[in-house]
Amino acid sequence: MKDDRHVGFLAADISRLMRTEFDRQVGALGVTRAQWMVLARLNRRPGCSQTELAEMMEVERATAGRLLDRLEENGLVRREPDPIDRRIRRVFPTKAAAAAQAKIRAVADTIVADATIDLSEDQRETLMDLMTMVRGRLSEVVQSSSSIPATAAQSRAAE
Repeated sequence: MKDDRHVGFLAADISRLMRTEFDRQVGALGVTRAQWMVLARLNRRPGCSQTELAEMMEVERATAGRLLDRLEENGLVRREPDPIDRRIRRVFPTKAAAAAQAKIRAVADTIVADATIDLSEDQRETLMDLMTMVRGRLSEVVQSSSSIPATAAQSRAAE
């Protein structure tokens, strides 16, 4: 099989191209992709802690903190003390974040529409169904692998 037809290569290449175009278009809105990812996660889980946010984004806590600092300076998030544990600060998107999120989501939707313009509606649905199935299976593999000690997982892979 040619490398350019390998599912891993295709997935990575599509992701890279979409990120490149996304960065180009949202740069004009004054929000970086990393900041948008923070806003997207806060939209799904408002009130999470900085530590929880860092885990969701798979970045260091300090990196998440710097992103939040910039977003807070721009009026897109606010931090509030946790009512039970004062060491924790909960993070919430502001109304301005909702407006920015809507603009950014429109950019993302346009990029996807442009990328899939040559597909019929049925083909787009099939693509989404297949990608969802692959993601679900990979999530299962990752979860089951994480519950096995690394040495056992490595031994299994070597068999």
